[in-house]
Amino acid sequence: MLTYQELGQFTEEAKKIIKKTSKFIFNEYGNVAENKIEHKGLNDLVSYVDKTAEEILVKELGELFPTATFVTEEATIENQRSEYMWIIDPLDGTTNFLHNIPHFSISIALVYKNEPIIGIVHDVTRGECFWAFKNGGAFINDKKIQVTQSKHLLTSVLGMGFPYRKYTNMKAVAESLEYFLKNTRGLRRIGSAALDLAYVAAGRLDAFYEVNLNAWDVAGGIVLVTEAGGKVQDFAGENKALFGMEIIASNPYIIDELRTKIQDFYVGD
Repeated sequence: MLTYQELGQFTEEAKKIIKKTSKFIFNEYGNVAENKIEHKGLNDLVSYVDKTAEEILVKELGELFPTATFVTEEATIENQRSEYMWIIDPLDGTTNFLHNIPHFSISIALVYKNEPIIGIVHDVTRGECFWAFKNGGAFINDKKIQVTQSKHLLTSVLGMGFPYRKYTNMKAVAESLEYFLKNTRGLRRIGSAALDLAYVAAGRLDAFYEVNLNAWDVAGGIVLVTEAGGKVQDFAGENKALFGMEIIASNPYIIDELRTKIQDFYVGD
């Protein structure tokens, strides 16, 4: 595995690449015509901005680490799993971006043997770069961050995601939504899972959960949360969130309570 020093160096170079890509996205913000928007599936939108941003990231990250493969959302390069691989979401929150809602991000992670070891989530409109590498802590720009110390769901604010393309577990969604509305300080559905995870790492949210997510939605955020002192699990409480299509990310105090309630609604639904 890469040394601590190499992880730090790769992270610094990757941050420069993401900053360059962010400038391209920001310059296109508000300028995408309706006829330039494609539909990959129900409510699953993509534009030339997503694809061009991914091409920039793939090219330059490939030059940074030539032996690593890629897993990307827009498949501008053949997706291949290997010992080292970059997992990339070039524009997380595309619907927000296309509707001029200023909340979307770039998310990348370097994964080693299915363990995310570098994670960067860059908020394009605010210029906040959330970054972390294994055993190196988590940061916003140059400020160290950590998860909250909230001890109970009743005093916690949760981030969550609504289904937008698969509606197979709507009963669980509705019942869990009602429960958490009544038994937390509040729920937030902001529209970028990568930023939701970054907000957990930064102590802005106490926890986040969602189903039907892909690896590129969560890979970068997994590193951020764990390096900020939090925990990341799937709904069974196992370490399978990266490719398991479901995630709970939380401070260490409420994760058991949160997971138990989520299981009440989702297990067997």
